[in-house]
Amino acid sequence: MKALREIGIKRALKFAAGTLLLVLFRMMIFPPLRTAFLRSIGARIGKNVTIHSVRFFNHYRGGFKGLQIGDNCFIGDDALIDLADEVVLHDDVTLAERVTILTHVNVGYEDHPLQNYFPSYSKGVSLQRGSFVGTNATILPGVTVGECGFVAAGAVVREDVPAYHVVAGVPAKTIRVLEPQ
Repeated sequence: MKALREIGIKRALKFAAGTLLLVLFRMMIFPPLRTAFLRSIGARIGKNVTIHSVRFFNHYRGGFKGLQIGDNCFIGDDALIDLADEVVLHDDVTLAERVTILTHVNVGYEDHPLQNYFPSYSKGVSLQRGSFVGTNATILPGVTVGECGFVAAGAVVREDVPAYHVVAGVPAKTIRVLEPQ
């Protein structure tokens, strides 16, 4: 009941409806069906997009209208995408398997003892044209990965990645700069 008091009945109903939609989404085993379904519930998705087994959460906050995927994008199995705020994948973006994109921070209920130190917030994520995010990498709220930016497997990205930079590590740091071609 505490959660219901904090989010309100309207958000609770939106959560329930969104959860039912996600059950239908999970039942669609072919990527073209997933893409068409996401379009039908408000996501903006370009051409030649492959979406494998992705999980969305916080759909009751920002909604699927905040999801924008450009042309020729690929999202691998077990990707986890937070829809508390906008997520934009521009053209030719690749998310490998088990990539996590977070758009919010919330340590718990409003009376949680850490709220004073870590207040809740949300901020969108943008992956610019041609960027790549490797397996098990995590993109934190508010991050922009620049054009042809490369995020190595397992990296935790908490700051913007400049165009044509390769980042790796926890926290992610630039390890190489690519020559634009």
